[in-house]
Amino acid sequence: MVKKLVFLIGLVLMSQVVQAEIKIGVVNIPLLMANAPQAAEAKRRLEREFSPKDKQLLAQKKAIKRLEERLVRDGLTMNETAKRKLERDIISKRRDAQRAAQEFQDDFNLRRNEELGKMQNRIIEAVKTLAREGNYDLL
Repeated sequence: MVKKLVFLIGLVLMSQVVQAEIKIGVVNIPLLMANAPQAAEAKRRLEREFSPKDKQLLAQKKAIKRLEERLVRDGLTMNETAKRKLERDIISKRRDAQRAAQEFQDDFNLRRNEELGKMQNRIIEAVKTLAREGNYDLL
């Protein structure tokens, strides 16, 4: 008897829920982030901020390449001490360049994530406002 009563109460409640109009909306956040003017501005800010360091890394790579070319070109005619010194210099510069490139990548990723976080927060707030103003039940 109790089971039948609970079942009937459940049916009554379900019928009321079914009769209520539910307003549902969909927001494509990745598409918004990709096409937002704020995304383009954030990209320009990152390029301006990291462009000098990127140019410096390219200059380091070119300098190392010139030293390697010099070693190949003049290595056979150099005395052993000068050749070893040049080889050590190349190895040292490669190591420094790799370290600088890794630091650059880490700094860039950190800043990019900061910018993306700011954009995500703005989008989430805009979606919340849209949900409130549009009386959406689910967005």
